[in-house]
Amino acid sequence: MFEKKYTQWLENLTIVLLLLTILNVFVDVVLRYIFNNSSIGLQEMEWHLFSSMFLLGISYTLQKDAHVRVDIFYAKLNQKKQALINIIGFFIFIAPISVLITYYGIDFSYQSYLLNEQSGDPGGLKYRFIIKGFIPLSFILVIISGAIFIKDNYKKMQL
Repeated sequence: MFEKKYTQWLENLTIVLLLLTILNVFVDVVLRYIFNNSSIGLQEMEWHLFSSMFLLGISYTLQKDAHVRVDIFYAKLNQKKQALINIIGFFIFIAPISVLITYYGIDFSYQSYLLNEQSGDPGGLKYRFIIKGFIPLSFILVIISGAIFIKDNYKKMQL
């Protein structure tokens, strides 16, 4: 039950971020080419929204087992061996880097908050710690998705 709600929540949030990115780009293009006006804040918001969508999409992709892998040998293996490779791969590759990025990302975004970091461009966005906070948040979600991924693969090994 938790897995379905978690996956649905990630999917919905990613879709909302995608729609906001499209709307933001549309408004920016209309302002620039029809009204001959431009906003640094809107341009920065484009990469903030895209980055957030990408970072949150990592855990969603892992949860759906839709991540990129080299299938030359993997596809020829039976389901149990594939599940074993997934479990080992998670513990060797995904978990360590996720823990490191979360650990250092929390301090990275916290330092940004303490410094009240903002855009260096006039008219740019304030509160840069918000986008930096998505880095550790997304990898916390990767760890949660990984736990669900491990559980699902463990069940495949039992079949």
